Amino acid sequence: MTDPQIAILMLGLFIVVIMLGFPIAFTLMAMGIGFGYYAYFDADRMRHLFDNRIFDLFVNQTYSVMANDVLTAIPLFLFMGYIVERANIVDRLFETLSIATRRMPGSMAVAALITCALFATATGIVGAVVTLMGLLALPAMLKARYDERFASGVICAGGTLGILIPPSIMLIVYAAASGVSIVRLYAGALLPGFLLAGMYLVYIIGRAMLQPSLAPRPEEPEEPIPTGKLAWMLLTSFFPLAILILSVLGAILFGLATPSEAASIGALGGLVLAIAYRALTWKRLQESVYLTVRTTAMVCWLFVGSWTFSSVFSYLGGEHIVRDFVMGLDMTPLQFLILAQIIIFLLGWPLEWSEIIIIFVPIFLPLLPLFDIDPLFFGILIALNLQTSFLTPPMAMSAYYLKGIAPPHVRLTQIFAGSLPYVFMVFVTMVMLYVFPQIAYYLPQLFYGR
Repeated sequence: MTDPQIAILMLGLFIVVIMLGFPIAFTLMAMGIGFGYYAYFDADRMRHLFDNRIFDLFVNQTYSVMANDVLTAIPLFLFMGYIVERANIVDRLFETLSIATRRMPGSMAVAALITCALFATATGIVGAVVTLMGLLALPAMLKARYDERFASGVICAGGTLGILIPPSIMLIVYAAASGVSIVRLYAGALLPGFLLAGMYLVYIIGRAMLQPSLAPRPEEPEEPIPTGKLAWMLLTSFFPLAILILSVLGAILFGLATPSEAASIGALGGLVLAIAYRALTWKRLQESVYLTVRTTAMVCWLFVGSWTFSSVFSYLGGEHIVRDFVMGLDMTPLQFLILAQIIIFLLGWPLEWSEIIIIFVPIFLPLLPLFDIDPLFFGILIALNLQTSFLTPPMAMSAYYLKGIAPPHVRLTQIFAGSLPYVFMVFVTMVMLYVFPQIAYYLPQLFYGR
């Protein structure tokens, strides 16, 4: 077999192995070192078993990942999210927003979506947001006689917004994989994120107006809540978390701090909020640190394995085969974008977003200049597309997260049915982004020039 054929065998074998359920990071490292030993083997210079350049490559890749300034922000943002999750902020926030939006159609669903979006933005952890909001908001909506499909869809869709709206951990990972400026990426993702969240809100309010039985209006309280008390509730629940997120994001976008510096301030702010809400205990702090270390280690070792694997794959000539194959299809830029997004959409069923971004997206990146596609624009399309991986049956992880804590009478098929309209809205947003690319480019050009 020729080296390019070995490279294709390497890629195919990797896909088979991960489908069998082996740990992806260690599979990448093992296959990278194994095939790399063959690729870099030189019998004339070999003095002992470990005298092979693949081991030098593996050590260098490990050091490069651990010393990457962009990736430093990941544990800090994760710590901020885990601390906020355990600070009992979300229950106050949902209660306050439910009261503030009482006169709107679908008021509890609107409150749930805004709470999900704000909490997801602060944490960036889909499973945590969907689970916590499922425990908090779903029983309240069902008690208010909301339709099971309608209530479930709101929580599943809202919980995924954190991987798109900055400060998103997914965008940090994409920036590290692609070399795109994380600051420009954050600026570019802001308007598409708000556009998608706005479409969700319009859908919720519109459905509640057209079909009031899906979201009955709440009964008026016997004693109306005074405006002053409502303002105090917003001041102590909504604004602290919103100000924390806006401060972190503003410091990054306006160049006042690097993402790592802003993330450190965010982590400190999360601790301050937990202390202010009297929710910081030694046990909760231990849990937050442990979960932060575990998730960060997963992402970093995925990077080490992916970069080792892709280096060997490219050295064997696999990258040229992929490039020649794609060029042989004689596609237009639009056709290439559609093909790439379909592949990523399908990969989202069996794989997590981190694995897609770190392992498979780098295969597409060298092809972007051939079709004159901006990596920033491509990354925002991927961030939108990955929303669907959490919402599309049969492997909609948001639905499974919610089913795990939902009341027994809420069926998985109902959760799937409630999530599907939001998948359609994601596709509409992707089409709008392609037709009107200034949605992504306006803020980066405004802040940082062309």
